[in-house]
Amino acid sequence: MCGIVGYIGNNAVADVLLNGLKNLEYRGYDSSGIALNDNHTIEVYKASGKLGNLYQLYAKHQPQMANAHQGIGHIRWATHGKATIENAHPHISNDGKLVLVHNGIIENYKELRNKLENQGFVFHSETDTETAVHLIDREYKLCHNLETAVIRAIKQLKGAFAFCIMHADETDKIIAVRKNAPLIIGIGKDENFIASDIPALIGKTNQILHLNDEEIAIVHKSHVEVKDTKGNTLNKTIEKIEFSPEVISKAGYKHFMLKEINEQPAILRKILQKHLPKAEDRVALADSKLNIDLSQVRNITFVACGTSLHAAYIAKATWEKWLNIPVEVVAASEFIYRYNLTDEHSLVIGISQSGETADTITAIKQAKEHNAQLIILTNREDSSITHYSANVIPLEAGIEVSVAATKSFMAQLAALYWTGMYLSEQKDNQNKFLPLKRELYEIPALMEEILSDLSDIKRMGEKLSKFKQIFYIARGIMLPIAMEGALKIKEISYINANAYASGELKHGPIALLDKDTAVIPVLAQGAVYEKTLSNCEEAKARQANIFALSNNDKDKEAALFDEAIIIPEVAEDLSPLLMCLPLQLLAYFAADELGREIDQPRNLAKSVTVE
Repeated sequence: MCGIVGYIGNNAVADVLLNGLKNLEYRGYDSSGIALNDNHTIEVYKASGKLGNLYQLYAKHQPQMANAHQGIGHIRWATHGKATIENAHPHISNDGKLVLVHNGIIENYKELRNKLENQGFVFHSETDTETAVHLIDREYKLCHNLETAVIRAIKQLKGAFAFCIMHADETDKIIAVRKNAPLIIGIGKDENFIASDIPALIGKTNQILHLNDEEIAIVHKSHVEVKDTKGNTLNKTIEKIEFSPEVISKAGYKHFMLKEINEQPAILRKILQKHLPKAEDRVALADSKLNIDLSQVRNITFVACGTSLHAAYIAKATWEKWLNIPVEVVAASEFIYRYNLTDEHSLVIGISQSGETADTITAIKQAKEHNAQLIILTNREDSSITHYSANVIPLEAGIEVSVAATKSFMAQLAALYWTGMYLSEQKDNQNKFLPLKRELYEIPALMEEILSDLSDIKRMGEKLSKFKQIFYIARGIMLPIAMEGALKIKEISYINANAYASGELKHGPIALLDKDTAVIPVLAQGAVYEKTLSNCEEAKARQANIFALSNNDKDKEAALFDEAIIIPEVAEDLSPLLMCLPLQLLAYFAADELGREIDQPRNLAKSVTVE
């Protein structure tokens, strides 16, 4: 979850590091720091809170390290130890010569810490990371070679880690190493970079090397060597990235989240043109990889976390009808610790925006060990999860900077729709879903219609900001959308919001309803529309404030609702694609009215790379 940058070259190192960290802020963090190496002297600057605090701290000492030619930087999302300066990275050895930054969790740190303390090493933080510093330092004092010391030390570590390491006595290199945590190398001319994600490199280089697990990069100014943990040199392919600086620009919007909400019609239109060139065609794979033997599949399981889990629930509602195969949705964090019944007759589908979600990766690993067929849906085709299956469905949403997922969620829904249709048409060898495909083609324009006038949604969002508690209620395929709406407003406004199957309201939650509670029914005309209206009556009878989202024009003036936002009507199965927009916008406007840090909400990280 933390963000890592490293640089060796001729430019102002601190500027490169601070700019790189700025581009990684979206990952979520609570402290930051940089370490600079100048003429065999390492200086560390650390600050808690926002990155601006680190900028101010370094500005006071800038002349001191003006000639530094290499450095490493870090933004931390606290796991072991509070968000303090002492626990912030980089961490440094007792003699002040070895310094490192870390993403991941070292699982055996307590055992190693006890041993190192008994050997005289002094710890100054509560973190697991400081164990790695002293362990590598101990090995360095035995062999006096940084590369060798790192290889020896990482063999003693259990868990997940991406490290950037420098030593004051070896001023011509930075060591980068990864195991179950992302790390990439940026290749420049007489300069090279290290980062945990591509945005840190945008505008600096468009050539990268991806490190795989248990690979070590020895990064010099003029070249990069990559080796395995046995010291064997590896031949790595340099890849070109196509991202331009505009993708990490707000493009005039107040927040990245609002920009990314507005990008959704164009993303969906692009996806449709790629996989469904004409509504009358059968769904095409385009350049996606999918080799599944459905004749052998007796059950389907989706594993995912957070927003991706809600997308999976929507897929369950459609896939079971389309494929006539039982579908289960399991939170990846639960899947990995339960009795595993998957086998060669199981199809397991992992969904992860970043492709680095630790729980989802572990779930996919376990399913693979049980011989299940696998499909991966991710927004990052270069991510760790793609190594476990050749069946990869790219979401193609582009880099999402705001921590709260919006356009990636919509892209997940789109991918799940066309993948489910594709599998169904392959199973029956028929061109199916013609009415649904025709409606799909209309949805980008309907999205643009919603986005063209946000006044009603803005007003409702501002009203919602006054409540301390909000209930979202829905039935059927709209329930996962209600869950996603509740998650969004919870994430960025910090209002306590929960989603319930509306029929379950009277089985407990109704006790909490009163005049100070807002209830948001998510209504789509279809099999359960009337039933959900009845549940709204129950809430109204308890004096709750009812703010409806509906695709029925009559609900605009219905006496049952205090207010209603009407969206265009489409087939019930497709309604989540449209309904997600007002729900995202309600959360956005409520949070904006409260003055929240919308793109970087407290305690949250974009990419959860630890369990």
